[in-house]
Amino acid sequence: MLWACVFVLACMAFYKFGLPALKRMDEHNVRRAAQEESDKTDPEAHIRHALEMAEEQVEDVQEIRKGKEVQYLFETAIYPSREEAEEARAVRVGTIARRFYQELPAALAGSKVRGRMSARERASQRWGRKGKTYN
Repeated sequence: MLWACVFVLACMAFYKFGLPALKRMDEHNVRRAAQEESDKTDPEAHIRHALEMAEEQVEDVQEIRKGKEVQYLFETAIYPSREEAEEARAVRVGTIARRFYQELPAALAGSKVRGRMSARERASQRWGRKGKTYN
């Protein structure tokens, strides 16, 4: 009898807390699938994806309170207004996305242009550490 009560309580808890989370996840997946389908016909979807990936790599603007004064921190700089901090963040996101497009041709070129060296060999050559490995 005790096991039956525990099972019923577990089912009620799952219904109360588990199902809403599963529904949110399903809604998110449906939105993502619809976005992927629309991206197939959108010629500028790659730009949005590059900006989204760059935005994930950049930290958010943080609010700092000093008494009654409010300042905003982005990376290591402090800004007097949120707008200035968000503008600096947008510039940083744009820089990262632009760098992605600058490096894209070399990444797509394959081994014909890069040669047959491994990534470690190319990095050591780039940094002037020929023959030296640091493990």
